[in-house]
Amino acid sequence: MATVTMAGVAAHFGRDIERTLAKLPGVIEQAREKGVDLLVLPDATIGGYLYDLQHPSVEVDSAPRAVDLDGPEVSAVAALARDMTVSFGVAERAVVDGAEVRYNTAVCVTGDGILGTHRKVHLPLGESDVYRAGAEFSAFDTPVGRLGMLIDFDKTFPESARSLVLDGAEILACLSAWPASVTDRSDRIRNDRQAHLFDLYDSARAAENQVYLVSSNQTGVLGGLRFLGQAKIVNPAGEIVAKTWAKGGLAIATADVSASIARARRSLNHINQRAEHAYRCTTSV
Repeated sequence: MATVTMAGVAAHFGRDIERTLAKLPGVIEQAREKGVDLLVLPDATIGGYLYDLQHPSVEVDSAPRAVDLDGPEVSAVAALARDMTVSFGVAERAVVDGAEVRYNTAVCVTGDGILGTHRKVHLPLGESDVYRAGAEFSAFDTPVGRLGMLIDFDKTFPESARSLVLDGAEILACLSAWPASVTDRSDRIRNDRQAHLFDLYDSARAAENQVYLVSSNQTGVLGGLRFLGQAKIVNPAGEIVAKTWAKGGLAIATADVSASIARARRSLNHINQRAEHAYRCTTSV
């Protein structure tokens, strides 16, 4: 595919799965009408996110309903996707060593089924009380090229995106349920510390790896969390070429991805010019 039209979604998806499945056809059809090839929906699209990051409780908070990756919810999104590549977040139900566990998972589908998945590796604050951490970052092939997925806090760590790019990813899809600061609230989201970091990480991960990054996020309020929106497309120079700000909507951009990456790496190739022998990968204490 010479050119790819990418879209990051800023939208509110709550705990009501049936309501979400009724809402998604409109979102996906709107993207289809705009010629979108890759649609990146937020983290926790199916089932919603936590109500509280500090002290989440499965019993009190009624944690997001977990679904099976081979269940009807994921199949319904795949059927809606048809020839479009669609990434979205779920609370995944899985069985490990005979025990049922929950992962915060990104799923990528077309009408043919699941192309790839990613289980969130970095769990901030109280997320580890609800979810089990994933264990790896792997890219995979899609109709729009080789793709890697991150889930919100994963993008805080440069190693996450770099691992995906070393595995051949040319596009990074970062799915988020990223709220405004819960400890240092601002009256205006644009002045919020987390809003600044959200944009900073998106641009940095794209620029340091010289790839495209499609960032999605939840909007609105769920429990005690107010989400930032700020879906965007970032090019290999780290420039934001499309953005929704705090409101819901689609951030859309079209590019010849492979050509743009080759042009960005023509003189300064951040991947080939690494000096692995000089880097410290573990702490000394």
